[in-house]
Amino acid sequence: MSVADEAIKKAVDLGATVAGFVPAKKLKNCPSALSAGPQGFQNFTGSIMVLGLYHDPDCPEMDLWEEGRSTKGDRMLHRMTKELCRWLKDVHGIDAHDIPYQVHNAGIYLKDAAILAGLGCIGKNNLVIVRGYGPKIRFRALWADLKTPEPSIQQQPNFCDVCSAPCHVNCPMNAFFDGKYHREKCLKRIDVNKKTAYKNSLETGSKKQIDHCRICELVCPGGQKE
Repeated sequence: MSVADEAIKKAVDLGATVAGFVPAKKLKNCPSALSAGPQGFQNFTGSIMVLGLYHDPDCPEMDLWEEGRSTKGDRMLHRMTKELCRWLKDVHGIDAHDIPYQVHNAGIYLKDAAILAGLGCIGKNNLVIVRGYGPKIRFRALWADLKTPEPSIQQQPNFCDVCSAPCHVNCPMNAFFDGKYHREKCLKRIDVNKKTAYKNSLETGSKKQIDHCRICELVCPGGQKE
């Protein structure tokens, strides 16, 4: 078993739903970097290991964002990446480190990385569709001084071709008004979420938690029809 395969097994043992590797050089000119600008992470040697964690809709607290603490799900993923980095060094003598979540904070475009690592594909809702789980997966990554082969890229799932696109119909911001995703409309909803949380924190005196919109994700049949 290769080190990469051992690491993937270790990640699943630690609680990851899915995991995979992609050579770091593949992210240099990934689609998001070309359209939205360079990512903060600029080391294109070695490999990126992407971990995915299923966020059960019945556990919405996994996705509540807190100032200075991110979300519970991301904190769980962060613990996994840190433990994997320690394991890679102690067991195999391989240098590795966690990659911050935010692109502007030395992070990477995680959706691109997940797709390039062969974990899923982009659906009509502009989210990564992972076989068996749909878009209800959150990602985090680590860098490892390890050479890995390029994985096969998954094609868009067949159900997207025949789906009635409830993600488009139910979007409260009409972010898919012309059949394509418009990020700026999503960002307006994120701003509304933040203002609502801030108002609630003033009224209750409790620390604000932001419950971001997940409608396009939650109405997606992905994971149910695969």
